[in-house]
Amino acid sequence: MFSTENIDNMIRKGEYTAAEQIIKLKIATDSLTKEEIYDLNFRIDVMNRIRKDFSKNDSTVLAFIKERYPEVTPEELAKWEAEGAIECKVIDGEKRYFWNAARNLFRISKEAQQKQKGIQGRQSDDLDIFLGEYLPKVTEAAGKGYSMTGKMVMPVDMKIRYTITVPAGEVPAGEMIRVWMPYPRNNEKHKNIKLLSTSQPEYVISPETYPHKSIYMEKVAHKDSAAVFSYELSYTSYNRWVKFNPEDVKPYDKESELYKKYTAERETHVIFTPDIKRITDSIVGDEQNPYLKSVKIFDYIGKTYPWASAREYSTIENIPQYVIDNRHGDCGQVGLLFITMARYAGIPAKWQSGWMLHPGDVNLHDWAEAYYEGIGWVPVDQSFGHVYDAAYTKNAATEQEGRDAAVANDDVYHFYTRGLDAYRYIVNDDFSGDFYPAKTHPRSETVDFQRGEVEWRGENLYFGRWKYKMEVEYLN
Repeated sequence: MFSTENIDNMIRKGEYTAAEQIIKLKIATDSLTKEEIYDLNFRIDVMNRIRKDFSKNDSTVLAFIKERYPEVTPEELAKWEAEGAIECKVIDGEKRYFWNAARNLFRISKEAQQKQKGIQGRQSDDLDIFLGEYLPKVTEAAGKGYSMTGKMVMPVDMKIRYTITVPAGEVPAGEMIRVWMPYPRNNEKHKNIKLLSTSQPEYVISPETYPHKSIYMEKVAHKDSAAVFSYELSYTSYNRWVKFNPEDVKPYDKESELYKKYTAERETHVIFTPDIKRITDSIVGDEQNPYLKSVKIFDYIGKTYPWASAREYSTIENIPQYVIDNRHGDCGQVGLLFITMARYAGIPAKWQSGWMLHPGDVNLHDWAEAYYEGIGWVPVDQSFGHVYDAAYTKNAATEQEGRDAAVANDDVYHFYTRGLDAYRYIVNDDFSGDFYPAKTHPRSETVDFQRGEVEWRGENLYFGRWKYKMEVEYLN
């Protein structure tokens, strides 16, 4: 009989149908524990998730690319595929493309960016402009009165309405639907959290000790009507920027539990692979100061791995290695890469995530935190990268000239190496943790928790089988 290792090798080769048949035979004929059956069934689940992510064929991908670059050649396409700029997989003998592979090409490949019709160079978006005007005010307010622990300044009051809708027919009538929705953590950045209303009279808010903060609800499924779960709350969120000099960072107590825990490897996404070791060593060089090490890592990742739409995290064996191999990543992927490189370099680092709630830019978002002795935990938003002070960019002859000049305001330029703006909804203080109450079936998102989780007695309901909605009202 095939071993689990044999099955995993078949999955890596794209032999999904054969692997699924063997898994089902193994479950039916072998003497397996409940845990072994759970793990084997999850492999089938992951293959189905990958099929869903890789849903495009070559004709649809080529059509999109030709809209932006009509003269593209077969040789260029083959080159970009080989480089990973066009993400594809062979599944059961058929080449299939990531659902957003064509659009991602023009985010990942500088060569493709230069050749696309009618678009020249990097263009600032609305969020870039907003941050360039907003963050100089934050650093000015937070910098008044030297504080190495970071000041909470310029509070923003927001009202949130979060909704999950499970369409009729997804769960058999009469069965209980179980739902976990993201909920804000009660920490130094979030104050005055007031739950205003809930769709269900009974609910459970998870304790702060759990890494994923959630509000849990249940409802019986009805044959002809959707099940709607929602809540409303208001809260106050603060900007935090930590003003310190690199020399203020003290030597680590390397025997402390904090240091040991947050500089350690952790399966499966914080692993010191040969690539992690080689690249981090080349980035850090002889630098000994922990903060300056982290800035070097931050700058390198920002310049080397552009943002692109992401595969579902549950389908990736090792996310930081995936970023290195494919030369791109979304917010959580480059965040995990930062965490892994920082830990290897001897800097304690950990995960944080939730939502970004900037006016006009409301979305899921992940970032990190780094620990500096004598300072404490400091936010690091790798994906937001460098910010350019609008005072330098507004009147520049070209956008690039403005960006070059704006580097002079390093407090703003490197804001996200030691700060976090107020437009956040912090839900998670770690990744791949436990839920309260516990889930019965495998999670839709095995790393993060932002959209929610839905299940019933018979199965987990994966993304696409229900809808989520975040609504934000700014109160000041």
